[in-house]
Amino acid sequence: MSDVQADRLERMNRFVRRMNEVNRDLSSPYVRPKDAATLILVDRSGRVPKVLLGKRHQRHKFMPGKFVFPGGRVDPVDRRMPVARPLDPHDEAHLMKRLQRASPDKARAFALAAIRETFEETGLLLGVRSEQTAKVPHGPWSAFATAKILPDLAALHFIGRAITPPGRPRRFDARFFTMDASAIADRVEGVTGPEAELVELVWMALAEAKQLDMPAVTGVMMEELDARIADGFGHDLPVPFYSMPRGRFQRELLL
Repeated sequence: MSDVQADRLERMNRFVRRMNEVNRDLSSPYVRPKDAATLILVDRSGRVPKVLLGKRHQRHKFMPGKFVFPGGRVDPVDRRMPVARPLDPHDEAHLMKRLQRASPDKARAFALAAIRETFEETGLLLGVRSEQTAKVPHGPWSAFATAKILPDLAALHFIGRAITPPGRPRRFDARFFTMDASAIADRVEGVTGPEAELVELVWMALAEAKQLDMPAVTGVMMEELDARIADGFGHDLPVPFYSMPRGRFQRELLL
């Protein structure tokens, strides 16, 4: 085994150990995981890259007070949002692995959900300016039409997938994406604040962000992002998939 291969194996084992060391209450009745998507925005304009994190409201039943990346459930209307450029073919293929009724439209919906949820939770519109007059779904996507912005899916990187363990009261089958902060085309003010889902947003260096109070999967996906950058950050890199089929987390690679 080469030094590079040994380093990757040690890294993988470290990530899995971290997921398994968390003390979880797994006594709730079985619920089917909901499809969800999360976006890690990275600002590389300075000497040290920074990521965007939001602090959840203390009154939320789900992860109160935790620092998280913007994200949430996939909405059926996400499939109907027009885009400036499609997903990279490698990312599209990885998104369709281990997926029931897989289709390019479903893969596209995951990516668009990450962008929509980021807008809903932060007010940031991610994409490119466009004079294209395409039909846009009602709801949050209408803000993109008003600003004449189309999502640019080619700028996204699919970096990980994780399913909440059975026995948790809320379960998600979450796809994690990353995008450079240069994709921020506009912003709607007043979305975050004392009464909002995210009470504050912070741009923080990865090393500092890892010290925050956050869910284990959030921290592990930051580690995965670090490792992916070290490996060249190509769209063709395999994507890690975390699940707990028999009481212990495992990490597979979607090739």
